[in-house]
Amino acid sequence: MGSPSANPTVRTQLGGAVQQNSALSVTGLLERLFAHTFTGLVYAQIWEDPVVDMEALEIGPDDAIVAIASGGCNVMSYLTAGPASVEAVDLSPAHIALNRLKYAAPVHLPDYEAFFRMFGRADVQGNADLFDRHLAPHLDVATVDYWNGRMGVTGRRIAMFQRGFYRYGALGLFISWAHRIARLNGVDLTGFVRCRDLDEQKRFFEDKVKPAIDSRVIRWITLNRASLFGLGIPPQQYEALASAADGDMHAVLTERTRALMCDFPVSENYFAWAAFNRGYDPSGEGPLPPYLQRENFETVRANAHKAAIHNRTLTDFLSDAPAASKDCYVLLDAQDWMTDAQLNDLWTQITRTARPGARVIFRTAGIETILPGRVSDSLLGRWDYHAERSADLHRKDRSAIYGGFHLYTLRD
Repeated sequence: MGSPSANPTVRTQLGGAVQQNSALSVTGLLERLFAHTFTGLVYAQIWEDPVVDMEALEIGPDDAIVAIASGGCNVMSYLTAGPASVEAVDLSPAHIALNRLKYAAPVHLPDYEAFFRMFGRADVQGNADLFDRHLAPHLDVATVDYWNGRMGVTGRRIAMFQRGFYRYGALGLFISWAHRIARLNGVDLTGFVRCRDLDEQKRFFEDKVKPAIDSRVIRWITLNRASLFGLGIPPQQYEALASAADGDMHAVLTERTRALMCDFPVSENYFAWAAFNRGYDPSGEGPLPPYLQRENFETVRANAHKAAIHNRTLTDFLSDAPAASKDCYVLLDAQDWMTDAQLNDLWTQITRTARPGARVIFRTAGIETILPGRVSDSLLGRWDYHAERSADLHRKDRSAIYGGFHLYTLRD
């Protein structure tokens, strides 16, 4: 197993993934700052809807899945569909350690209650003891060292699960600052999860949140490309986002916030809970990702051995995979960061390793698929793009953070 530490090789991979401009340019400096962000925890929770993913992928018992891991929630949720395997990759050392922790937890924690305490509540005294007693003995040394490592003056990293894990990471800190700014504007965002229906949600947005978004401080923040690093948005993706509204980033973020708050009942949307309550419903009665739902626990436990994670780029990982050996590919929004050369290298390996009928899904900051005109016709011509189905699936994505969802299938 690769070590989840910020070693020079990992830093080089991270740099290669996002650094496209000279270090002496403003954009080049921002790219390097963003790469440094990814050496730490970015996503305590992944922000792509796994229910939409699984509907698109139509996962079967013989399917081999390859996915970019991020915080690991979706990899874990795919296990509820009973695939043959889920191979995950990620360049963030923190994400590697988090995924390995999650893969071990359903197998070695004593029951669902302990599992939910650890990852559903993630703010209960005694969770560090669960790690010490039940998980650490079954984890590799590097992962144990990561979670036992010191985090400033607050103690071991594993103690984050006693203090509210979903408040940590770059995204968690970004959301915390959003709550602080809202309070300065007289708005308590936590009240949103008490809305009883979509009408109340829409009034909450229009009467409380939209005026705060329209404040001068928020407008100033949205003009700063570095301000969105906490959302995992590098400079390249910032430009793609802004282009979706003729360069008006404020308009984009306003619309994405409106969709998160108004398009889905909060009683069914755990992404809204994460944003406005900074964690899932602690009672366990609210919406949860599939892997955390009680009725799926035994299935996740039985299939957890099928998940593995590798500290590599997806292209690098696939280059060592046999031809015609994979069925499902989950690219998240990583292609928004890539150059044309990187896209063609990736799709060369995807096409080589894909079985007939293989499915590829990804999201984009903008609305349209980014592949035509950038990936060679000889590669892309072997794949069918499902435009109408992609648009329908995008409308179902409860996270509401992306402009587009895209599904491609390999021709037989």
